Amino acid sequence: MSQSLDRALRALTAIAEGKTTLNELAETLDVHRTTALRLLRTLERHRFVFRPDPNHYQLGSGLFALSTTALASRDIRQVAHPYLVKLSQRHGHTVHLAAYESGSVVYIDKVDSTKPVGLYSRIGDIAPLYCTAVGKLLLAAQPKAESRRIANSLTYTAYTDATITNAADLLAELDAIRAKGHATAKGEHEDFVHCVAAPITDGAGTVIAAASISVASMMLGDGEVERYLPSLLEIAREISGQYDSPASRLPTESVADE
Repeated sequence: MSQSLDRALRALTAIAEGKTTLNELAETLDVHRTTALRLLRTLERHRFVFRPDPNHYQLGSGLFALSTTALASRDIRQVAHPYLVKLSQRHGHTVHLAAYESGSVVYIDKVDSTKPVGLYSRIGDIAPLYCTAVGKLLLAAQPKAESRRIANSLTYTAYTDATITNAADLLAELDAIRAKGHATAKGEHEDFVHCVAAPITDGAGTVIAAASISVASMMLGDGEVERYLPSLLEIAREISGQYDSPASRLPTESVADE
């Protein structure tokens, strides 16, 4: 473990025991005041600590937000799995559970289709943000400034003729997803796969994961993949209900509002 990281973790542990002054922390870490001050300024910039008064430091909201996210993501797969199985058994198609992690969307659970045509995704795979239903939905759930930053930083590969290939179109799609409360991807990543995704929220109404159902295009016919949306939304509400969530929904703010 690096010396700086070790000091940061020791600092947070010390501050967790109560309000701490700069001098007290320097003594605890056995470092000069200027070294302790640089460390505290870094932690303060990331909202891991804050100053309730000019002389003391306490744990900050960034640390609490991080711990809340960790607790929510730690058990979401266990909570959601039986509901995903129920959804897959109801329709026979592939069901995924995905989570947003540091700018990427990762498949954290999967229930395979019982149909002859299966999908080759695996738990742990990264879902492209701009051409999968779970990717677009979880990106739409991020703060609008963050979603814009990410959209502008992506490299857009045209997997199919239906793939979104620029930030402007993706941002417009994110606004539409926020308005609808769900996302679809119709042949955007793989031209023979259509998918619809819905948000799963925690007790505060924050989106913590996305559930989706994926169907081979040859098996769709009339009504397309949206025919499975009512069942998917029902399952998403049931999973969210395990967190006492008020609803399963996305933020309503528009990227264009900023």
